[in-house]
Amino acid sequence: MEKIDARTHNQQTQYELRKQVVRLRKRGFSNKETAELVGISAAHASTIWSKYSRDGIEAIKPGKRGRRHGTQRVLEANQETAVQNMLVDKAPNQLKLPFALWTRDAVRLAIKREFGLELPLRTITDYLKRWGFTPQKPAKRAYEQNPEKLKQWLEQGYPEIADRAKQEKAEIHWGDETGVNNEAYNARGFAPRGKTPIVRLHAKRSSINMISSITNQGKVRFMLYRETMTAPVLIKFMSRLIKDVEKKVFLILDNHRVHHSKRVKKWLDEHQQWIEVFFLPPYAPEHNPDEYLNGDLKQRIRSGLPSRSQEDLAKKTRSFMKTLQRRPEHVRNYFNHQLVRYAA
Repeated sequence: MEKIDARTHNQQTQYELRKQVVRLRKRGFSNKETAELVGISAAHASTIWSKYSRDGIEAIKPGKRGRRHGTQRVLEANQETAVQNMLVDKAPNQLKLPFALWTRDAVRLAIKREFGLELPLRTITDYLKRWGFTPQKPAKRAYEQNPEKLKQWLEQGYPEIADRAKQEKAEIHWGDETGVNNEAYNARGFAPRGKTPIVRLHAKRSSINMISSITNQGKVRFMLYRETMTAPVLIKFMSRLIKDVEKKVFLILDNHRVHHSKRVKKWLDEHQQWIEVFFLPPYAPEHNPDEYLNGDLKQRIRSGLPSRSQEDLAKKTRSFMKTLQRRPEHVRNYFNHQLVRYAA
């Protein structure tokens, strides 16, 4: 039989040839005879039989083709581990690097400083991909945020409020204010390449403000207003919030100066049997579940047909909020976000 270089076969065909060699050798054929029958060289038949005799069927099974894991890499295994830990545990500025986030250039410079190795950006990309690192849009945090106060709120402050609410059969509401206007438009539309689609927005700026509260049971209360947030506006909303309620309200707000005003404190003292107000740590809006309702609202307002007037803007806002009131399961989903799951 004409001999064929077995390396030209795919792995499964090679495996079948190897098993055929083993079967023939077990039946008493010599390496030369086996090679003639299978169509390979006697030396290759001998190698297959030797591997099988020494280590069994596992020795002749197909292996993984290509470069072995870790070969021909610039960084050693311990260096790769050190870099990965550095990217997870440290920010570039903590290492006195002139970057806010870990970019390819930042990683490249860190490796050069740490190990004296200067790698091409393409190699940095390969390493990051291999380690499972992907480019992501950063979440923004206020520089003034106090980590210790935030930790105390998450581990002690809010759990104490939740325990009190349970004992007093009170209902916890998370409140926040927001504003929407007709100038922002985020929707995208298809168009021929090079033909940018046009959205005609009203030249006159319109805006509407809203204060709302939600509970982890899916309840929604809201009030629209056109002026800025003042003590009378907040008191009006809280008066509506406790109207006809069967439970005491524990309202959690941010640290807007109006929330701490003397007029608001006086009103709260007069209605303490129906409502108490608690405050989030300073500069921590991402830990307020109502913030995610605000984001959802703005996303809805900024899509579809642009609002042409303040009345139209108020109508769209009111329509969205009333829809939410009929969909408590949607509101409960706001509490599934990682940063507010503690309040669920």
